[in-house]
Amino acid sequence: MLVQEVAAKYPGRVTFVSENFGGSKLADHYGVKGYPAVFVDDVLVAVPRDFGYFGEVDGTGRYAPWRNADNQAKFKTDLIRMIDLILTGKKDIVSKEHATAAASVHEINSLPNFKLTDLAGRPLTNDQLKGRVVLVEFWATWCPPCRSTLQWLGTLQQKYGDKLAVVAVAVESPEEQIRSTVKTLSSDLRWAIADAPTAAAFGDITSVPTMFLFDQEGKTAKILYGAPPDLHGEAEKTLANLLK
Repeated sequence: MLVQEVAAKYPGRVTFVSENFGGSKLADHYGVKGYPAVFVDDVLVAVPRDFGYFGEVDGTGRYAPWRNADNQAKFKTDLIRMIDLILTGKKDIVSKEHATAAASVHEINSLPNFKLTDLAGRPLTNDQLKGRVVLVEFWATWCPPCRSTLQWLGTLQQKYGDKLAVVAVAVESPEEQIRSTVKTLSSDLRWAIADAPTAAAFGDITSVPTMFLFDQEGKTAKILYGAPPDLHGEAEKTLANLLK
């Protein structure tokens, strides 16, 4: 993690802290609705959109596309500069520079239109899901927390049957790795690979796992980012209310 690498350059002066989404008072204060977000002291200096979204090629965020080494180097340089300013008593400069930071990702209020082909070669569209509670999970093969959630989603699908439609959409992962992973998981889920239009339709997927829950009318019931300890419990609570 680049933030941790930078913090290590300041032994005894800078402490690196990682917080779960939903468990950060700073995130709540700034109204951050997605992750990753970066704070130096109590100043919000980078928001999800700065790092771009999956499927993005050129990138419109300051450090997008994130996989570009030059963009990662730019982020490290900017972060070092901001830390140095705050350590020398110039927090006001950093605060002014980031006063207009857009803390939120674009949150959708209903199940968007999308058209994919699932891993079995069948069409997969939002129209097929009408009338049911829908859970859409964005995941990646390189995301350790995603694996346990995908296993859990298989048990949910068996529990609720046709009342619930679970769609697991992979991002930023080689197809052969996706197919290899899916072979070990529930065949009851609808498995697909995201394209750029789908990622954009869901409000720009900036990180995984990201879970969307929609009611029978297609309205957004809940969006869950990351893998906090209460992720499954929060999702099950919402599903219970939707399916009672």
